[in-house]
Amino acid sequence: MNLPTAVSQDTWLTARKALLAKEKEFSAARDALSAARRELPMVQVDKDYVFDGPNGKATLLDLFEGRPQLIVYHFMWRFDLGKGCPSCSLLVDNMGHLAHLHARRTSLAIITRGPLAESLAFRDRMGWTFPWYSSAESDFNYDFHVTLDPAKGAVEYNYRPDDSGWSGEGPGVSVFVRDGDRVFHTYSTYARGGDILLNTYNYLDLTPYGRQETFEKSPEGRPQEPFMSWVRHHDDYGKA
Repeated sequence: MNLPTAVSQDTWLTARKALLAKEKEFSAARDALSAARRELPMVQVDKDYVFDGPNGKATLLDLFEGRPQLIVYHFMWRFDLGKGCPSCSLLVDNMGHLAHLHARRTSLAIITRGPLAESLAFRDRMGWTFPWYSSAESDFNYDFHVTLDPAKGAVEYNYRPDDSGWSGEGPGVSVFVRDGDRVFHTYSTYARGGDILLNTYNYLDLTPYGRQETFEKSPEGRPQEPFMSWVRHHDDYGKA
């Protein structure tokens, strides 16, 4: 295994301070990007979306739970396996306690196109308690471009089918704000746009081995595997 070069404390501190300058540049750039995101215009959502939830039917407005902001995570459903996508499950595993979002007047809901009963059973298996809804009987996934079916007019993003059973679903995050009973769409992001929400990766980025995936630039000899090929449901690690 190719480990980092061993040096003196003074040499390390010089290199660390040089990296710190780059980290501060990144933080400033991220703050500027977030500021630009807050300046985006919004579009009124005129369609009456209805979702299936544990307590019956729910509208998009219902998902706000009385708060002015709503974040929706578009959860990929593996219809070929009858369970949630492992990479989406990794992201949901990294979601924190919703009390912190609620304190900032923001609700969060997970919406999947999987059947409600089947997807709720999977949620329970994973030990999650997040608000959970099915859009199986709705155009919601198509309209927000996370069901990638050209026949339905969906936008195709740079997802690549693989041998694990591509289902035509894509991950994404959408943000909404309400003004009374009127709902507006302010932001959506897809693919690596949700990367910042994967705290497992953010932690791994601090380590010498990094994410250990082939797209990274890493010194020769560090462990690497294809992008997300290692990801499993958290109760599947260690199984054959």
